[in-house]
Amino acid sequence: MTERVKEILSWYGGDNPGTLSNLARMLNHGKLGGTGRMVILPVDQGFEHGPARSFGPNPPAYNPSYHFQLAIDAGCSAYAAPLGFIEAGARDFAGDIPLILKLNDHDVLNDEMDPDQALTGSVQDALRLGCSAIGFTIYPGSAHRLEMYGEIRARAEEAKRNGLAVVIWSYPRGSGIGKEGETAVDVIGYAAHIAAQLGAHIIKVKLPGSNILQAAAKKVYETTAIPIETPTQRVRHIVQCAFGGKRIVIFSGGALESEEALLAEVTAIRDGGGFGSIIGRNSFQRPKNDALRLLNTIMDIYASRGA
Repeated sequence: MTERVKEILSWYGGDNPGTLSNLARMLNHGKLGGTGRMVILPVDQGFEHGPARSFGPNPPAYNPSYHFQLAIDAGCSAYAAPLGFIEAGARDFAGDIPLILKLNDHDVLNDEMDPDQALTGSVQDALRLGCSAIGFTIYPGSAHRLEMYGEIRARAEEAKRNGLAVVIWSYPRGSGIGKEGETAVDVIGYAAHIAAQLGAHIIKVKLPGSNILQAAAKKVYETTAIPIETPTQRVRHIVQCAFGGKRIVIFSGGALESEEALLAEVTAIRDGGGFGSIIGRNSFQRPKNDALRLLNTIMDIYASRGA
């Protein structure tokens, strides 16, 4: 085990050997193994956005096995998906890549001001399927956020008791913040901190913009001159918000965009001290050869020292 991975594991002093082993399994797997950086393939978009919107641009991606193989061939750190997709391939690909079972999901069949997520899997499902971790989404800003915090606290306790790691998707959303708050730098920092307080080992957030939503927070940003002018500075601040950088913070790839724009974001994450990316649509919506080339380029960026 590398010194960097040992250092990261030392931050999680309250965890048992089983949980630390599963966290190490993800940190040591794939092309970035041992570097302390991660690239995870998430495929919950079929549930979250619908199958045609998610897989229509690349029809082979309708098949769950496609995503297992893509994550393996690319050398990803882990593969994350809801229960159905994991069940469809867990036996055929057993032991080939660490798995993260997404325990809750949300659909887009209704236009909701305050979204919630349904429990669609369990810790026992994750254990049965040989997963290394559970995944869970919370929506800071939603009217349902407090119930979601309580749900993940209970599932995280059960997961850790059984030796699994915990990954939290912390996505600000809802009537409490509106669209302008979903990527505000103060709100993203708050969301990362909430996930850390809820016991996450790995925190997934969106890349923040430069706007500040909360008036009280804006006053502090201005009076203390917190640097947030550039994407790299904002990434550094979000990582700082997660226990001074002692929690793994990775950033979502978002909707399909140009390679140039995506690689610029990845470079900013690396230079800001981010731990990596979780790249879904920007990989599986491309033809497989293009996706593999792109993912390998992303991992090369993370493997290099940069600025």
